[in-house]
Amino acid sequence: MLTFVPTPIGNPQDITIRAIKLFEEAELILCEDTRETKRLLRLLESRFNLKYPNVDFISFNEHNGQDRLLEISDKLTDLKVIYVSDAGMPVISDPGEILVEHCQENDIKYDVLPGANALTTAYAASGFKEGEFTFFAFLPHKGTNRRDALIKALNSKTNAILYESPHRLLKLLTEIVEIDETRELFLAKELTKKFQTYYRNNAKYLLEEFQSINIRGEWVVIIRAKDEEQKVLVYDDIINFDIPPKIKAKLLSRLTGKSIKELYNKLIQK
Repeated sequence: MLTFVPTPIGNPQDITIRAIKLFEEAELILCEDTRETKRLLRLLESRFNLKYPNVDFISFNEHNGQDRLLEISDKLTDLKVIYVSDAGMPVISDPGEILVEHCQENDIKYDVLPGANALTTAYAASGFKEGEFTFFAFLPHKGTNRRDALIKALNSKTNAILYESPHRLLKLLTEIVEIDETRELFLAKELTKKFQTYYRNNAKYLLEEFQSINIRGEWVVIIRAKDEEQKVLVYDDIINFDIPPKIKAKLLSRLTGKSIKELYNKLIQK
């Protein structure tokens, strides 16, 4: 049987009793990164008396996942197998989704333990009262795909949650300011760790503030949704972007639902 086991997103005390028990009973451990998992288990061994498992640790990630399935498929049924990501809840924005799909398609029994999760932890801390959100994970790193995905998040009917790395955080804030500088944001840095910090303000203020603070660490960014009447502002911003008409038409199509061809023809006629 395969069990997906969540691990702490920062503070090791957030490990669950069930998780420790399953680690001790495991006959095979699949890891997004074997080094990270072994480091965690050694820490749990020293602090919480976990009995370090004498088993094989096999990497299973987005690069080798499909090939690994050919090697381990039979073991998923015959052995007590655990899958863990580097931190937090496995499967969500994580290569473990390949394993879930494989189990469903091949009638293999599996279980998922509840546990620490950065996106729900950040949302609970945000103070946003709407009670709904859409998770966008990491945006594309660059180019029109990134701009397209960001505009989609900004125009989400519900609050949008993103993950962002420290070396792209200022870039993200700059991009949001270019589109809608008054948009309210909530940012959570290094959740559950020693330097955990929360920030809530409009995008322009936060961009200015973050020029002079230490932004190292992992971030969760929550973009508060706007009312439908206000979203025309984003449409006007796209119209004014200094980008080729074809790209502009694609962005407007995502925003309005109209065809790219129709929008492109209108743009070149202006």
